[in-house]
Amino acid sequence: MTQKPDNQSRDTLESALHYSADRLATSGVFFGHGTDSAWDEAVHLVLAVAGLEATSSDAVLATPFTAAQWESLQHLLIRRIDDRVPLPYLLGKAWFAGLEFTCDERAIIPRSPIAELILDNFAPWYAGKPPQRLLDLCCGGGCIGIAAAVYNPNLAVDCADLDPAALALASENVDKFGLSGRVRVIQSDAFSALPLSSEERYDIILSNPPYVDSDDLAGMPAEFGHEPDLALGSGADGLDLTRIVLRQASDYLTDHGILVLEVGNSQQALEAAYPDVPFTWLEFEQGGHGVFVLTAAQLKEFGASLRQ
Repeated sequence: MTQKPDNQSRDTLESALHYSADRLATSGVFFGHGTDSAWDEAVHLVLAVAGLEATSSDAVLATPFTAAQWESLQHLLIRRIDDRVPLPYLLGKAWFAGLEFTCDERAIIPRSPIAELILDNFAPWYAGKPPQRLLDLCCGGGCIGIAAAVYNPNLAVDCADLDPAALALASENVDKFGLSGRVRVIQSDAFSALPLSSEERYDIILSNPPYVDSDDLAGMPAEFGHEPDLALGSGADGLDLTRIVLRQASDYLTDHGILVLEVGNSQQALEAAYPDVPFTWLEFEQGGHGVFVLTAAQLKEFGASLRQ
């Protein structure tokens, strides 16, 4: 095991931060599961070991870092660097839309740019009356649907996913935020188990389905190997599940509803598959790409093309 740095300030949180950042920066690990640099990962890691909030100020830098904390930090760095375990799985938590969710290998790590849309109250894309019902389709650990419910207290949300393990995690997160009265967790293969009635249609459907094509899946960094395969790959072009959603979504939307769906790097494949469909691709201030919006009216108008 690598020893803690031997210098005068080795027993402070600041020295633990610099030490961790240096180790991560030279390790070749992949950043992209909620952080984008060695320093950001070091901050989250060291503060968690010290039992401090991720939002702590610089005032904590002089905090003593004990021998027991150094031991814990070394153990986590070995798992992060040698085993390539993503940081949120090591810590058991992840941040999404400013909220802390329980996170483990039962579901994909939340990182969708759809968070920004939720924080903007879906403006300007949703133009109907105040939304009453929302569906988080392929919900994983439930972060998208739960965040929508947290920021809109009048919203009823269904979180649907095929994977029972992911749904168990989603249920834990629903309970964590005290939302069992407004958020339902439903096991469903796409729309198959969802009610098909005019009274239970959704004003907004948000979906971050599996969308990684076979080539990208084969070449992904080792960190992604810790996430469920079911949550990543979706056929040769990454669009197997997206095609199902596009064919059926209009049946589950109100007349003024919208579908927001993330396809990431499969954006070009989607446009090639549906050249006549006017996808509106969103731009995000905080980064991210491959998220489109279609209205219920557009889904109906181009239904023939979407059913091909």
